[in-house]
Amino acid sequence: MKLKCVAVDDEPLALELVAKFIKQTAFLELSASFENAIEALSYLNQEVIHLVFLDIQMPDLSGMELARIIDGKPGKSKPRIIFTTAYNQFAIEGYKVEALDYLLKPFSYEDFFKSASKAYQYFEDKEKSLLSNSTQNASEYIFLKVEYQLIKILLKDIQVVEAYKDYVKVHLQGKTNPILSLTSLKSMEEMLPNDRFMRIHRSFIIGLDHIDAVVRNTVHIGDSVITVSENFKDSFMEFLNKWIA
Repeated sequence: MKLKCVAVDDEPLALELVAKFIKQTAFLELSASFENAIEALSYLNQEVIHLVFLDIQMPDLSGMELARIIDGKPGKSKPRIIFTTAYNQFAIEGYKVEALDYLLKPFSYEDFFKSASKAYQYFEDKEKSLLSNSTQNASEYIFLKVEYQLIKILLKDIQVVEAYKDYVKVHLQGKTNPILSLTSLKSMEEMLPNDRFMRIHRSFIIGLDHIDAVVRNTVHIGDSVITVSENFKDSFMEFLNKWIA
């Protein structure tokens, strides 16, 4: 498997270095490079890309703003991001958009390769998970890593999936305490069938069959009351119109 990559940096020398590193890494493929985040966004809206090496401080549209746009888009085939920047104060914001890694300039090829390998492992695990679930009746259950074991989770029992630091909390019907799994909400979104689950907030995925009520812009599931955020309102309203009908 090769990861299709895009490099974005307004500094030509920095962009050239990242492009060079991508080209000399066997499991990466450079699809395009841009000195402007707006041009990069236009390209990303048209092409399927695995990985974006993204500078943060850029004019017109910053790397962080581009990352928020990418992260806010509905769907399961969004690219993942590795930030490349000379500033370390953006680490928390990078976490909020679920960046895979954060390369602090100037970085060596060794640093770059470690980040790229982390991305490759992410996509390899994702592919294995999809294959495993498709061959083991994914319409009924998934497996999640909980501490040092894989736990079988019935999809019909999943009420809410909640982002929690580097983990997710999976709230199950009939269980008082949620299951804590070391994965990201984005990975869960990609794993769960979109005809039964929907992301309605940066921090929440809901089981559509478990909705008890919708009150204005909030969804009620058991004891949970979750706000539908602006980025996900259109897709939720589309579902709701079909649900009411």
